[in-house]
Amino acid sequence: MPFVEHAGEPSSGNWVKQLSPMLLLFLWIGAGCAVGPDFRPPAAEVPAAWSGAAPEPSAQISAVLDAPAEVARWWRSFNDPGLNSLVDRGLQANLDLRLATARTRQARAARAVGAAALWPTVDGSTVYSRSGTGNSAAKTGSRGTSIGSSASATDLFQVGLDAAWELDLFGGNRRSVEALDADLQAAVEDRRAVMVSLVSEVGLNYFTLRGLQQQIVIAEGNLASQKKTVDITRTRFETGFVSGLDVANASAQAASTASRIPVLDSAAREAIHTLSVLLGAEPNALLDELQIAAPIAPVPPAVPVGLPSELLRRRPDIRRAEAQIHAATARIGVATADLFPKFSLTGSVNFAGDTLSSAANWNSRAWSLGPGVQWRIFDAGRIRWNIEVRNALQEQAVLTYQQTVLTALKEVETALVAFAREQEHRMLLEEAVRQNSKAVQLAMQLYTAGQTDFLNVLSAQGALFTSEDALVQSTRALSVDLLALYKALGGGWEG
Repeated sequence: MPFVEHAGEPSSGNWVKQLSPMLLLFLWIGAGCAVGPDFRPPAAEVPAAWSGAAPEPSAQISAVLDAPAEVARWWRSFNDPGLNSLVDRGLQANLDLRLATARTRQARAARAVGAAALWPTVDGSTVYSRSGTGNSAAKTGSRGTSIGSSASATDLFQVGLDAAWELDLFGGNRRSVEALDADLQAAVEDRRAVMVSLVSEVGLNYFTLRGLQQQIVIAEGNLASQKKTVDITRTRFETGFVSGLDVANASAQAASTASRIPVLDSAAREAIHTLSVLLGAEPNALLDELQIAAPIAPVPPAVPVGLPSELLRRRPDIRRAEAQIHAATARIGVATADLFPKFSLTGSVNFAGDTLSSAANWNSRAWSLGPGVQWRIFDAGRIRWNIEVRNALQEQAVLTYQQTVLTALKEVETALVAFAREQEHRMLLEEAVRQNSKAVQLAMQLYTAGQTDFLNVLSAQGALFTSEDALVQSTRALSVDLLALYKALGGGWEG
């Protein structure tokens, strides 16, 4: 029952002494008691080293090293100012990243709201009222009821404070704040994951664009060479050395090569449009900047990838999954706290008077202070079933974490193998281009000397064009494979 002192009564002075031991006991119990399991970082089995090793490094093959991974700003390892500029602008203007930033602010604000439950609430109120009776108001006295002829009015000024504090004796509110802290960390990691995806998407579309532009350059170069071949065959036809079939075959090959250029140009425009949107701009915003062809930047000579154990602390999706386990574990404690009684302290102090000065008088006070308890006695097992729900959600979070780790390991191993094999593929294509170039020169010499038919020329030119185009695609694929490796290693969010 609350202690109450009425206005005008002398202060007892003993209520503080009476409540202090109880309050201190509540605070002492609450300081060290929080029901529910404590979070422990999950254990994950990872290999000691990566198995997707690259072939022996050489002038053409980059070395893959076990040195600590340098992936914070991986795009700068390509030494391409155009790529650096696009990534930097994307990190400033991308709408998905701005959305993730807003979600982080939301989680931070939600955490602050939850933490406020640990503190008392205090409400203040001020009321003024004036009341009275009219001139004809009925009056009741010892001689019966009569009609009065005078009017009266009174003023009332009231000022008060009300306070309430739920004592978190069993840690339910603290577990809730712990869960909100983990939610905030998950939101931060989610934003970092968006950054990793963003820089990867910018790099992918940039390399795709430069690769398509180089394919157009190769196609235009081959088209020019094939048009010269058409002129040669037409001259030889007009002089009677060959039939019109050679002219038709040469013209058909040139037309086939020319037909590829609009398709490649369309794909290049699409890449520019995608890059513009990734930078938070309209699709044609980067057209003037990027439509001029530029070569694909070579991959760096060495690629440090670190050890698998480092991956667990670097990849945002793994860190996010761990934070989600933490949040789910803390919410088991929130649900468990409902099994126990809730204690609170409430108090109020009010001043009242017919004038402001009298309302401000200490003797016009009325106050109350006392503890309260609330305990759910019967709920048909609702609380315990809710605890079971929270346990199941925590188990799901653990399984999600384990799956995320396995997926991350797979992505790194796959990227390592792809990067290593693509380097071998590119070396073989370089040799194919060299040999096909020799074959074209030799075939043209033999054809103009009348020592071979035109089909050999067509075959040699077609093989050269195919190998040159494949070499450009392999160069692009090599950059994309390295990009995928950096992404799999969790690079980009520190940038």
